Amino acid sequence: MEKKMLTTLAVTLCATSLLADQPSPHGTYRPIDRSHSVADDYVGRFGAGIQLGEPSGLSAKYWLNDKLAIDGAAGWSLYEHSDFYVQSDLLIHNFDLLPVPSGKFPVYIGGGAFIRFRDEHHENQAGVRLPIGVDYLFDNAPVDVFVEFAPGVQLTPSTRADFAGGIGIRYWF
Repeated sequence: MEKKMLTTLAVTLCATSLLADQPSPHGTYRPIDRSHSVADDYVGRFGAGIQLGEPSGLSAKYWLNDKLAIDGAAGWSLYEHSDFYVQSDLLIHNFDLLPVPSGKFPVYIGGGAFIRFRDEHHENQAGVRLPIGVDYLFDNAPVDVFVEFAPGVQLTPSTRADFAGGIGIRYWF
């Protein structure tokens, strides 16, 4: 069951990447133009930083277009007898719900999966999650801050409700 879930997630994320033909919300992405460096085409689309919560560790996000992004986090789990937690989500952003005088403040919702690696006396856990959050993107700095809450369902080794979330900051490359 765990392999089927991870395979389905991977196929979904790969298929979604075909939509990556619009600019990132940072406004610096340009369609590929061979008159400049290929690296310039993706400026501002990838961010990396830290997250505190479930998990506490590294956070990354990649914009597929101006409303759709893939994010992920990996780090220490707060859950009992757990060593490591990995998650990945596909997120849809709405930039119009919370207008701000400067910067951008999208609300987002998405779907994804998580794996919680536990110690040798307990089985690893895997499941699905539904993250809901807000993300503030600064106008004049390649930085964003976010807060998210992610209810979910643990599917293995047993089925039960699961909750994750956190706060974080990322630098955009």
